[in-house]
Amino acid sequence: MKVLITGSSGLIGGEVADYFASKGDNVYGVDNNMRADFFGPGGDTSWRRDQLKSKYPNFRHHGTDLRDRASVLKLLENLRPDAIVHAAAQPSHDLAASRPFDDFDVNAAGTLNMLEAARRYAPEAPFVHMSTNKVYGDAPNRIRLKELDTRWDYDDPAYSDGIAEDFTIDQSKHSIFGASKVAGDVMAQEYGRYFGMKTCCLRGGCLTGPNHSGVELHGFLSYLVKANHEGKLYKVFGYKGKQVRDNIHALDVARFIERFFEAPRSGEVYNLGGGRGNSCSVLEAFKLAEKYTGKKMNYEYVDKNREGDHICYISDLRKMKAHYPGWDITIPLEQIFREIAEAWARRAK
Repeated sequence: MKVLITGSSGLIGGEVADYFASKGDNVYGVDNNMRADFFGPGGDTSWRRDQLKSKYPNFRHHGTDLRDRASVLKLLENLRPDAIVHAAAQPSHDLAASRPFDDFDVNAAGTLNMLEAARRYAPEAPFVHMSTNKVYGDAPNRIRLKELDTRWDYDDPAYSDGIAEDFTIDQSKHSIFGASKVAGDVMAQEYGRYFGMKTCCLRGGCLTGPNHSGVELHGFLSYLVKANHEGKLYKVFGYKGKQVRDNIHALDVARFIERFFEAPRSGEVYNLGGGRGNSCSVLEAFKLAEKYTGKKMNYEYVDKNREGDHICYISDLRKMKAHYPGWDITIPLEQIFREIAEAWARRAK
């Protein structure tokens, strides 16, 4: 099988490339390292690209810029892949506000370029679009909440399993990043519904793992553990540090993508996260980081939340499990923390 993966040097793209290349598939990675442009040296992912190239002779790298429509069309015409994972993105709320054209050109126009190229040259290929839970904007903050000792939680039994895919994406503050991701998300759905392509949008929560090049503007757990390991000051933005995220290991994301490739659907949407079992607040994350690094967390509180930020977000995984009963979360939260802590320790040597 020929698998084309955009953002192949990033967290999810790299994990998916590793996963399919290890199975003997021919993997074509597309990544121009814009993360280094967005986030500086700390966001550079060239190390991951080089790692994949040296590890797998069946991995081939392409530096195509997805904003370049003609180049994307030519790439797909030449490769004609059997399956596609579109994981490339500008992923930061804060950066999007300062660079809105770049954000939209990558997240919205880049997604359209990939979808149209796939429709022309690989119309039967399952197409997985890595979307985000930020397409819901701050509407999840309207859910009634209760304050516990170390976290916020839902105080409405309708959300005991988390937020499902029928939750509204309208009439809320998304951030500029969230809006550009909505455009790509809806377009991916439409190519499935209108053209009959086998597309799905994975609305990711906190996707994480040891191969993440986490920075302050993007990469919650990775950056938090890195700051702890290096003794850096970590800033907590609002909500008393009790804001909650559900965390999923990149390998469990790759496993779901494989399931979708095996039995694809058209125009589907799935909320992809760790679920309630893999959820934690910032304060709870501090304790887990300290457990696996042996170092105290150095942090300060900023009494201003990020624009459009979620107070509590937990993904409802029931639809994913119903459509793909062979899939489930396999890597628990504590193992995720341990792997990330060990990875930062290795990189520091």
